[in-house]
Amino acid sequence: MVAIEGMDRMARHMGISDEKISEAHILVTEAIINAFEHSGQKRPRVRVEFELTQEKLIIFVRDYGKGFEPDSIEEPDIKKKLTAESKRGWGLKLMKSMSDDFLIESNENGTKITIIKNLV
Repeated sequence: MVAIEGMDRMARHMGISDEKISEAHILVTEAIINAFEHSGQKRPRVRVEFELTQEKLIIFVRDYGKGFEPDSIEEPDIKKKLTAESKRGWGLKLMKSMSDDFLIESNENGTKITIIKNLV
């Protein structure tokens, strides 16, 4: 929440639109939740950084967990999810769809997600 609050204050000070700020909130929140839930650590640590200009927001979210193979993650299928017990599993798809650029780097030392959101 501290990261989101800091980003929010900076963006408002710079005159970024409420719509773009709301989208950034969703992106940061989802990335942080994924890092905590999927790092595989008993006491997860997550680092959040961002760069903000009038034109672009770049968000970096890093965990120090077990890592994963991004290509092994299956795209969620709406028809299957409707009948499945768990409706979860939309985080990566959501972040990719809301980003202008999205990169996952992952290995046995953790995962770093870079999200780029154009603001103009």
